[in-house]
Amino acid sequence: MVDVFELVKSAVSSCTGRCRGGLMLGLANLGGGLDGFVGAFYPVATNIIVVNSLPLARLRETEPGLFKPYAFHILLHEYVHALGVVDEAEARALVSKISNETFGADHPVTDFARSLTKYMPKLVYPIYGWKPSEDYEIDLVKGFDRSSVSPYIW
Repeated sequence: MVDVFELVKSAVSSCTGRCRGGLMLGLANLGGGLDGFVGAFYPVATNIIVVNSLPLARLRETEPGLFKPYAFHILLHEYVHALGVVDEAEARALVSKISNETFGADHPVTDFARSLTKYMPKLVYPIYGWKPSEDYEIDLVKGFDRSSVSPYIW
C-alpha cells in the first residue's frame, strides 16, 4: 500500500499539479454485507485515510492480480478528497480522468474508476457526511507517505 500510494501521489501531481503530504493510512475491518460496503473514507480536515481491510483480504484470496489496481483506485479516490474535493461526483470524475491519463482506457485501474460495481457487486461510495460506527479498530501503516517525511525524522 505504501508503494501504491507513492504512485498515486505521482499520478495526481503529474495530472493536476496538486499534492499534499503528511497523510497516514489506517486499515480497519469496516465490514460489508449484502447491501454493500464502504471501501474507504477520508474524514474531512484530517490527515488520515481509512481503508476497509475486508475487500483487500478478499481480493488477495480471490483475484490477487487486481489487488494493486484496486488499492490504487481506492487510495486515489480518498487522496482526491484529502486534496479538498469533497463532492463525490466531482471526486469520481477527477479519479476517472487521472486513471485514464495515467494508465489508459483498458487498464483495470481505469475500469475500477468507470464501474467499481463490475468487480465488487454492491460496493458503494459513502455520501458526504457519512461516518463509520464507533466499534472498529484502525491499524496504522508504518512508513505511509514516506516521500513527504525527511529522513532526519527517522
